[in-house]
Amino acid sequence: MADIALGRKVPDIALQLTGDRATSLAEYRGKPLVLYFYPKASTPGCTQEGLDFSAAIAKFRRQSCTVLGASRDSLKAQENFKAKQGFPFELVSDQDESLCTAFGVMKNKNMYGKQVRGIERSTFLIDADGVLRREWRGVKVKGHVDEVLEAVKSLGK
Repeated sequence: MADIALGRKVPDIALQLTGDRATSLAEYRGKPLVLYFYPKASTPGCTQEGLDFSAAIAKFRRQSCTVLGASRDSLKAQENFKAKQGFPFELVSDQDESLCTAFGVMKNKNMYGKQVRGIERSTFLIDADGVLRREWRGVKVKGHVDEVLEAVKSLGK
């Protein structure tokens, strides 16, 4: 986690995207990137968050901003989630947790009285130069996308 901090350039990390495409964070330099992490594909909160980003995608694109969603789900699960919900952006399959670990989103959580390790819902705004400008941790879905969009707009073009 020490590598990634506000005001610092984000390291180039390999990504496995829906559409069976291998890429890396560096490929997104040149315009802003919103990278949001969610705990599990096809669960109610994660579905709502994805739908909220979908509903606002035209506004993000007007800011020349790319949106990527990421979780530890398999590529197949991510493909199914994207297709079922009609998301107009790619999803990242981070089964080896390299991306999650780099951004420090893995947390111990209580589920039904048991300690489980999982993703803390979080969003990161990376500017066109690859510098981390904003982060939101422990995100509550309602109203979150609007807040992220305002932060993207504040970057200017």
